[in-house]
Amino acid sequence: MPSRPSCSAAFARILPLVAAALALLPGAGAADPVNIARDRPSVTVETPQGPAEIRRNQDTAAMLDFDWALTSRPCPPYCIQPMVPAKGVTPVGELELLDMLRDPQAVVIDSRTSDWYAGGTIPGSVNIPWNVTAERLDELGCEADFDGWYCGAEVPRVALFCNGPWCGQSPTAIRRMIDAGYPADKIAYYRGGMQVWRLLGLTVTGEDG
Repeated sequence: MPSRPSCSAAFARILPLVAAALALLPGAGAADPVNIARDRPSVTVETPQGPAEIRRNQDTAAMLDFDWALTSRPCPPYCIQPMVPAKGVTPVGELELLDMLRDPQAVVIDSRTSDWYAGGTIPGSVNIPWNVTAERLDELGCEADFDGWYCGAEVPRVALFCNGPWCGQSPTAIRRMIDAGYPADKIAYYRGGMQVWRLLGLTVTGEDG
């Protein structure tokens, strides 16, 4: 009468089959990708230099550079900003900002001064420094008149950002734009700014080193 196979022998025969099946599973043998969202690995936006892909850093051990890792900047002047810098303005996060970057009818404005802008910015944004934003509303479709600016219903929806929740440049620019005549309901504010954008490992263009 033939002997019954041992459990260990049966397991040895099954193990290669299990391993082969696992190897066929999606993502097997590779680390999970760092997506922007569950089903959104990257976003492509238009820039003056051509299409740019925004994605997250795939290095799960990556950390912020020292300048962006500071937690306690002196206040004043680097005080925590409100989520809504002026009545009627819409606060937005990264996903909403990405949608605006892809919208040809919207304008995302880096309102920092040119030296900060040269150090790296969000792909697809345009640089209009906070201290001259209200003087350059013609670039956003407003027309100069004797009282300042006329900004009609056709002006684009805009989103402003600066260095982070502690940066007052874009909130100041927003208030000045509204005072000059730009409709508050056409303005969005990305309070997270470059610090949170970098914290999430999102693509930065134009870095000077």
